[in-house]
Amino acid sequence: MTITATAPALRIGPIDLDVPVVLAPMAGITNTAFRRLCREYGAGLYVSEMITSRALVERNAITMRLIQHHESETPRSIQLYGVDPATIAEAVRIIVAEDRADHIDLNFGCPVPKVTRKGGGAALPWKTSLFADIVTRAVKAAGDIPLTVKMRKGIDRNHLTFLHAGRAAEDAGAAAVALHARTASEYYSGHADWNAIGELKQAVTSIPVLGNGDIWSADDAARMMSETGCDGVVVGRGCLGRPWLFGELAAALGPNPATGSGTQAVAHPVVDATLHFVAAAFRRHAQLLVEFFEDEDRGCKDIRKHVAWYFKGYPVGGELRAALARVSTLQEIDDLLGDLEDAPYPGAGAEGQRGRAGSPKRTALPEGWLDSREIGADTGDMMRGAEIENSGG
Repeated sequence: MTITATAPALRIGPIDLDVPVVLAPMAGITNTAFRRLCREYGAGLYVSEMITSRALVERNAITMRLIQHHESETPRSIQLYGVDPATIAEAVRIIVAEDRADHIDLNFGCPVPKVTRKGGGAALPWKTSLFADIVTRAVKAAGDIPLTVKMRKGIDRNHLTFLHAGRAAEDAGAAAVALHARTASEYYSGHADWNAIGELKQAVTSIPVLGNGDIWSADDAARMMSETGCDGVVVGRGCLGRPWLFGELAAALGPNPATGSGTQAVAHPVVDATLHFVAAAFRRHAQLLVEFFEDEDRGCKDIRKHVAWYFKGYPVGGELRAALARVSTLQEIDDLLGDLEDAPYPGAGAEGQRGRAGSPKRTALPEGWLDSREIGADTGDMMRGAEIENSGG
């Protein structure tokens, strides 16, 4: 694969990135272990799993563990989710006061029914004043720490919110906005509407606009930036089982080492992902998970869900895949992979969509939610029920 596209470095507030790439928060995936692994292959901004603001304010033990970063991680990035302006602002203040991050992102993209049913996630930008209040107060609480916004196109094609929300975030002082180019009702189905990313780029002119959706390869990232004019890309499902994608993205989108352009030369070769290379990455991921959980059994149980992603398209038999999905120790992984014969990169078989997809569905919303763009006085308690642990969007 030969990629010639280049792009300037990305600046988010005071943070300069040599490569305009962001790892999207994914629940149960983008913990410290996975972020460290992706960083070993490439460059960019690597964001934590989505953190519920109320759980952080209440100092929930699991949440406090999730916001920790390894000493090698810089810049440090945390994504927050919530529906109450005061609670989100307080969560931001805690992060700043305790020096827990260099960048904070707010999630307005979650399409999960038990979140949108309470007015949270991708449903929230429909309420324009509430959205603006949350971002304004969070930006103020963040101070010198750059705060960004990630969102979807809207609730469905008849209730789009991204252009108004993008301009509102810009006016509130956000350092960048990112758009997953699907509506909540589309969930992860079909194809992302990259044209919407281009529209947002035309509407939001003073801060970076990042595109998200259907980036399965470095070629896709280069094409998105070329077609939409966006300032950078946010990569989610495309890196599942392929953490080395960030090396390929650095080669495609980083400054040119030959000319010394950009803030710093980055020279990552396009990866030759043979089966032995993939097996080594899988083993490294398992080791980092064991370190993260400080528990070999728990770390090995967590790596099991990654087996299908890592070995997608490779000649690895069903018996071996099943055995890898039952491992409890690193030694078991070593024994299973030890006799694995090498094989070349399988091409198309290992590429394309991975992770959840599903089909379009009607977005679950509070009763009467679409009747007005303003929040009613009687909906506060209902919306606070949306502040639960769940997947980002």
